[in-house]
Amino acid sequence: MPESRESPESRETRESRPYHHGDLRSALLAGAERTLREKGVGALSLRELAREVGVSHAAPGRHFKDKQALLNALALEGYERLRRTIADADTPGLPLQDRLTSLARAYLGFAAENAELLELMFARKHDPAASELLFVAVDQTVGALERIIVEAQRCGEIVEGDPAYLTLALGATLQGTATFAANGHIDPQEALAGVGGLVHLLLHGLSPR
Repeated sequence: MPESRESPESRETRESRPYHHGDLRSALLAGAERTLREKGVGALSLRELAREVGVSHAAPGRHFKDKQALLNALALEGYERLRRTIADADTPGLPLQDRLTSLARAYLGFAAENAELLELMFARKHDPAASELLFVAVDQTVGALERIIVEAQRCGEIVEGDPAYLTLALGATLQGTATFAANGHIDPQEALAGVGGLVHLLLHGLSPR
């Protein structure tokens, strides 16, 4: 039996058909994150994602006007997941060192599991075109840690100084540790196990007492 060939007209009809998908936006974001993990941000393409999901190449435009909008949405979802991770780990009633240790451990776990996504989140944070929602999401994550620093300063548990700078120092230390773990310079489990000692050093310094 001869192989059937799709006519140009049929192909055009298929490629321009309306999508039939229960939750196209979520499917596109899931596909985008998968591509980000496996191939990097440069490989992301709305047309390719549409092909993978099985919809017309025009269908993603209903949710994302272009690749930048897709990247912003992906970063926003990442910040929401990080916000939940931090919120679940935070126990305001704990002593400061224990509280920060719990938060640091949660952050390192998230960073280790979502290295590529976290890099994108940081890049979107500084993008002038990023949406207001993204700035709010940053405040709910990074801002939450800074507010803990401010609270501890009021209680005399942390030295005086610019809370934003102190938060940056803490975040840079954690992110550096996460990067070392992701790159194989240190064992991820050892990094998590050593969080308590790391927070102790940050709070008390290296000078003998």
